[in-house]
Amino acid sequence: MTKKKVQNLLKHLVCILLCLTVILPFYMVVINSFKSKGEASRMSLALPKEWLFSNYTEVIDKGNLIQGFSNSLLYALVATTFGVVLCAMAAFVMCRKRTRLNVFLYYFVLCGLFFPVNYVTLVRVLSTLHLNDTRQGIIMVFTSAMIPFCVFTIRNFVVSVPVELDEAAVIDGAGPISLFFKIIMPLLKPTMVTCFILQFMGVWSDFLTPLYLSSKSKMFPMTMAVYQFFGKNKSYWNYIFADIDSFVILSLRESKMVNALSGYSLIIFSTRSIVLGYGAVHENRHIMLK
Repeated sequence: MTKKKVQNLLKHLVCILLCLTVILPFYMVVINSFKSKGEASRMSLALPKEWLFSNYTEVIDKGNLIQGFSNSLLYALVATTFGVVLCAMAAFVMCRKRTRLNVFLYYFVLCGLFFPVNYVTLVRVLSTLHLNDTRQGIIMVFTSAMIPFCVFTIRNFVVSVPVELDEAAVIDGAGPISLFFKIIMPLLKPTMVTCFILQFMGVWSDFLTPLYLSSKSKMFPMTMAVYQFFGKNKSYWNYIFADIDSFVILSLRESKMVNALSGYSLIIFSTRSIVLGYGAVHENRHIMLK
């Protein structure tokens, strides 16, 4: 009995130590963000003598966090939306029309999964197209970077969609565009939403792409805005801690949107069987009419 109590005590101590290793850094960041420069530089865990809420207003004004948040949201939303829709269309064509050209293009696109991005060449290409230091150029790069993964993921899902649904839609008079957007795309929404969430988070947290492609602070996303603020205020630890807290708070707003999209994908996935069942009934009706 005594041995068991000792084991339980050790387990509780280990759990407490693990919790402290996680909680203490957060506590130190939050507490020191309200201190003065001299107090914050000592990195103590004591409460501040005077709570300086003005640190956050200084950080938001000087750090361009609101502008960075808007840019990150713009890049992530526009690039991910265009990229996922275009990849879904390309994956559908490559799956349904398996010509030599489409097979070659599919495996050529997959090569992008294994090779890193050459930013030096990319900057030269964008400069030639007069898209360097522009939001359009950054969005184009983000969109093209997600093509290999999204095409590979969505194409594997298109294979599971029955070809008979296409034939039934064509008999009803649907053209290629209406066939994709009205019949195929609703069935692809679960995997499209999955790709959207993964790529949205990737664009949101990307640091290298805007580092190479943007030199104007007004185009910096959140990651670059925080990095620039750190460089200018290395000795002001109270501002740095306040900047970290502000970055986390703004990122939580983005994560709420991502969580909402993930819940939406689960709802769509649960209705997929109903839609497929409707397609099968619709096809049987055509057969009976014949």
